[in-house]
This record gives sequence, structure tokens and C-alpha cells, in this order.
Amino acid sequence: MNQYLAGAALAILALAQSAVAQPAPDAPPAGPLKLERVVLLMRHGVRPSTKFPATPVGTTRDPWPAWSTAAGDLTPHGAEAIRRLGAYDRALFAQQGLLPASGCAAPGTVVAWASSASRAIKTGKAFLETLQPGCAVPLDHPVNEDDDAVFHPLDGSMEIDGQKALASAQALLPPGGIAGEIARNADAFAVLERVIGCCPGDACGTTATKHQPVCHSHRETRLLAEQGDKPDLDGALGFASTAGQTILLQYLEGMPMRSVGWGRASKRDIQTMLRFHPVKFRYETRPAYVAERVAAPIARRIGMALNQGDARVTLLFGHDSNLAALGGFYDLHWTMADYPADDIAPGGAIGFERWSDAAGNGFVRAFVQAQTMDQVRNLAQLGKRNAPDRRYIAIPGCADADTPCALAIFNRITAAKLASPAER
Repeated sequence: MNQYLAGAALAILALAQSAVAQPAPDAPPAGPLKLERVVLLMRHGVRPSTKFPATPVGTTRDPWPAWSTAAGDLTPHGAEAIRRLGAYDRALFAQQGLLPASGCAAPGTVVAWASSASRAIKTGKAFLETLQPGCAVPLDHPVNEDDDAVFHPLDGSMEIDGQKALASAQALLPPGGIAGEIARNADAFAVLERVIGCCPGDACGTTATKHQPVCHSHRETRLLAEQGDKPDLDGALGFASTAGQTILLQYLEGMPMRSVGWGRASKRDIQTMLRFHPVKFRYETRPAYVAERVAAPIARRIGMALNQGDARVTLLFGHDSNLAALGGFYDLHWTMADYPADDIAPGGAIGFERWSDAAGNGFVRAFVQAQTMDQVRNLAQLGKRNAPDRRYIAIPGCADADTPCALAIFNRITAAKLASPAER
């Protein structure tokens, strides 16, 4: 067990045990609840694929459309969508009493960290520009991924057994294993393969004008793991996740529909293809053995932010993998806006609120927040009549979506997972 995480677990457990007044697990709040602080873990905004081309040459009938932004970096369109979300959250937090309605909050009221990746740093800066305009709130971040023990812990700071990670992922497979997973997504593969322009089986050939690649549902998918790393879903399902995400990002960027999926993808098609994204995370990042290690540094920061310090708004800007790992850590499940179940929208967030009742008892509620696809695509002005999607979600072992969770119980759940990561 990592000594740093063990110390964090003990600190959070001590906070849970030292509370002056805490209700029994099933005790309702004593009177009305008052919101005291909020913590947000947000995925970065819209970016191109992390490499060009998005998938190897020959895996799509036509070349991928070009982007004007560097591979993997936040686009100007994506930054503007994040600014609009920041402006909305400023008004919301002011209404909730967390931030002043105008002017700058007192130093330390807003605390922000970002991943070392440029797209996460730029997302944090864009959000803070409108959450606290003109206030120069510091945004802390590591210099590079090798020093990023919070958002990229597998790059050196976290130990993981590849075989145990693989076994944890394999335990989640449906009847029939990988083939069963492919079969239950046959309709999504049919949409994907029509959009990328493939042909079935080994019947594909080269003509004078075009080459049609073999459809990926006919290719092998394997769950792989190397020592010291999380599992990798290699093959058809991994390709489908990357291709579907790339086409989504074209749509969100506001590209003309003739360029979105080569003009062969509707919004409904995109929503269908997006089902591959949470499937990939289900086996690579959400398995308990993996998630309780990968998400541990972020869970620690969330736990400390809910319990200590003066910050009323704590912001963490990272990646979809961070949100997926945190979902696996607490076994959270959600629907963000018009995305598939457990998918993670660009600019989407998992949040935790701390509330207190009249007797001083602390409570926690978890929620997800995301703009709809069209709000991002159209750079919609957000407000009461056009709000981003925001909904409470259940915290297993603690509370359902409609019930506050006692802070002490939430702390004990967090501490137990930090102190004894699952060996499943």
C-alpha cells in the first residue's frame, strides 16, 4: 500500500470519527440544509483526436477531416463552450451563496488544479475566466505528466499488478466474453461501419478509385494488460470507441455536417456510436482493482476539499479517464445530458456538494453536469431557460440520488477504499 495514500486514508477517517455531531446512517437531516461547498472534477473541453490521423491509415474508407488545432489540444470553439459553462456556474454558485454575485471572491474561496496536459490547463483557464472574471484565480498544475501523481498516477507514482488488473476486468465480461460484448453492440457496429465505409468479411478489395477496409466487427478484440499498467481493450471495440469519439468531436466543434463522419453521420448515429466509449472504460478503468488505485489521488483531494480548508469551490480539470476511474472507485453511474449511460461529455463533470443541517451535521450529495451536444455545437448562451443538464446521482452504500449522504459515512467509504484497495 502506498504510504502517501495510507496517510490520506487515515486523515479522512480521522475527520469522520472526530466529528462533534454526526447523525446515524439512516437519520434524516435536522431541519433545512445549507450548502457549504462544492467540488467539481471536470473533463477538458472539445479537442481534435490525440494523434493525426485518428485511426491508422486504411481503417476508414476516406481520410479523416483536418483540424486547424494541434492534435489533442483544446480548440478555440471548445474554450468558448467552457467559458459559457463557467458563466453559468458563476450565476448558479452566487445563487447558492457560494460566490459573490459580483466582484471577486476572497482569496482561497476558489481553489483549482489541472492535469499537466495542455487541454486541461486551457480548460481550467477558460472556466475561471468567466467563473471569476478579472480575478486571476491561481490554477495549479504539474510541469509534465511524469510529475503528475494526481491525474496520471500510472506514470510513476502508483503501483499496479497487471495480471490482477486484467482479472478484475475479465470478471465484468458478459456471457460469451468479448464476443458477447460485441454481439450486444451489433446495432452500434452496423452504424459505425456504415459511417466509416467498410465492407464485410474478407470481400474487400482495391478498385481504381477507392479501398474499403474490412469491417471492424469482424476483427478480433482482446483484453490485454502489461505489468504496471491497466488493461487495454485492443481491437474492434477499442477502434470503435476512438472512431465514435472522433466523430462526436467533429460535431461538437461545429463542423458542417458534410464533414461530420464524412457526411454519413446524423446526431442520432453519433449517439449510437458513443456507446463504445463507456464500454472501453468499463474494462480498462472502472474495474474495482484498477479504479481504487487510479482514482485514489483524486478521491483523496475530493475528501480533503469536502472536510478541510476555506475553499467553497474546488475545481479539478482532467480527463475522461479520471472521471471514469472515480466512477469505478465509488461505483457511481450516471447519464450526462443526451449522452449514453456512463459516458463522459467533453466539459462534463462529476461533482460533490457538502451541506449542513441546523444541528451542524454534515451531508454529501453527488451530481453530474454537462452541456448538451447542441449547446456545445452551437455555443449556446446558458441560463435558466437553457441550462446545462445537472442531476443528482446515487452514492452506493451511502444514499440514493434523492437522499443526502451523511458526511461521516461518505468519509468512511472513501477511507476504506484508500486504505484497502480491492483485490478483486
